[in-house]
Amino acid sequence: MEIKLDVSTLEPCEPLERTLAAIEQLDVGDYLRVIHRREPHLLYPLLEKGGYAWRCQNNLSGGYEIFIWKRGDEAALTDVDALSL
Repeated sequence: MEIKLDVSTLEPCEPLERTLAAIEQLDVGDYLRVIHRREPHLLYPLLEKGGYAWRCQNNLSGGYEIFIWKRGDEAALTDVDALSL
């Protein structure tokens, strides 16, 4: 199931903090879709350490969409694969 989080209008460090809080709520089959105005490079090492996988892509508005799921969650990965451009 998709959980959507739009942090595109927030100032640093709020997008990072909200994203980290949101991923703690992910259950099996869930993924987080983060809408961001820039690519959150500082987030990636934290996701790696926390056992999460992610995919980042440009969106039509010139920003980014970051999909985050628990590493090894094949159901979430299948859903993300279906949405990726």
